[in-house]
Amino acid sequence: MRIGVTLAVLMATTSAAFAGGGFDIVIPGRIGVPIIINGVDASYSVIEGDWGLGKCPQVQPTIYGGRYIDPVPRVGHYYPSAGRIPGYGRLEIEPPANRKLPQPAESYHQSWSAQSEPLPAQSNVPVDPPSIIYAPQDLRRPDYRPRGPQHFPR
Repeated sequence: MRIGVTLAVLMATTSAAFAGGGFDIVIPGRIGVPIIINGVDASYSVIEGDWGLGKCPQVQPTIYGGRYIDPVPRVGHYYPSAGRIPGYGRLEIEPPANRKLPQPAESYHQSWSAQSEPLPAQSNVPVDPPSIIYAPQDLRRPDYRPRGPQHFPR
């Protein structure tokens, strides 16, 4: 019984050491978005090589079942930087220099501006201003103390 338990523990601990040397199956995280490795679509294919934290500086994976992806897009869009004319659509023709020109367009001008609203009218100081009224000091308040020069900070 002890030999069987020891053998089972030994097999379980050594199987983790062999886990990193096998192959991997690539499953994309989102349907329709390919996983490209070195110009090959590796979606749903088998890959051999070192990946993750145990990889070498130069990874040369072997991909089984992948498709080559063409780097030049072969779609129905026109890319002027590719230097090719579009496959379909409007054909651009340069007109001759001595052709009859169309009538010039009428002039058009539009402008915008912003400003503040006008200020209200300013009233002048009255000729006879009211006299200044001083509030009397209440000497009965508890916080009132006559202060002498000893109470001021220096």
